[in-house]
Amino acid sequence: MATELRPIRSKADYEAALEEVERLWGAKSGTPDGDRLDVLATLIEVFEAKHYPMDPPDPIEAIRFRMEQQGLTRKDLEPIIGPRNRVADVLNRKRGLSIKMIRQLHEQLGISASVLIQSSRRDKVA
Repeated sequence: MATELRPIRSKADYEAALEEVERLWGAKSGTPDGDRLDVLATLIEVFEAKHYPMDPPDPIEAIRFRMEQQGLTRKDLEPIIGPRNRVADVLNRKRGLSIKMIRQLHEQLGISASVLIQSSRRDKVA
């Protein structure tokens, strides 16, 4: 019999929840085990957000990642960002993204606008 669900308050609670998720993995949605899996996943997500927060991705790293995913070259970014020297400046962190560039990157490459508007790592150090 499964134990009663309760908030995850400690590392021990967290580890026990992860073990139970592993046991329940693959349970059909809408079944008691599937419902329990959904609730545990939510509890784990809340605990991780509080105790292991992640910084939002760097916009330039997000662009580079998408380029790698889609096999794009710098030349492929020219219609989105502008001439070759502007693409180089953006990718080398010498020039920030304009609103127009952010819109184009979001619309054409599907990169989240909320990621693109973040300060780049260069801006955070300065």
